[in-house]
Amino acid sequence: MPPLVLFEAFWYNLSHNKSNFLRSTTIGTNNSKTRINGDIRYPEVRVISAEGAQLGIMSSRDAQLMARDAGLDLVEISPNANPPVVKIIDWGKYQYQKMKEQSRAKKKAKSSELKQIRLGLKIGENDLNIKCRKVLELLDDGDRVKIMIVFRGREMAHKEIGTELMNRIIEKLGSDVVIDGKSQMSGRNLTFMVRHK
Repeated sequence: MPPLVLFEAFWYNLSHNKSNFLRSTTIGTNNSKTRINGDIRYPEVRVISAEGAQLGIMSSRDAQLMARDAGLDLVEISPNANPPVVKIIDWGKYQYQKMKEQSRAKKKAKSSELKQIRLGLKIGENDLNIKCRKVLELLDDGDRVKIMIVFRGREMAHKEIGTELMNRIIEKLGSDVVIDGKSQMSGRNLTFMVRHK
């Protein structure tokens, strides 16, 4: 950058107390880099105003001066376009919008997880209702639930009680919930998976 341009930028910041113009940063987000202000060095760029209007094609330097005069930042939006697209916008606001978009995308892309609920054969009716409500909450979140009925001591001699409890649980969960696969005994546990229809 020629010394005269650097001096102009320095003098402008001193006289107008706008520290954000000299901020020239490359920020990494999701393996891509967003260039702002002085890091944008293309012969020509397509410029978009803060309101979204197309300002046309001009040199990077002219676009930076235009952003500086508006008291905003010049942010690279699409580096692979021909010519690259830049926008005159407040950098902090742009970052905030990007973070909101990323968090929305993560929520939508949330994969279903396998959750586990354990209960014993001697569970009381009220406790069973609470466990069933918890299972329904997990199912509503999009998860699959593995329910494990634990046999303790001599309860292993009465496996039919575990099957009865399993049927009661499925009845309490309602008609929208089905068993995913088959129930099975593994050691001292009767396990089965449930999911929404």
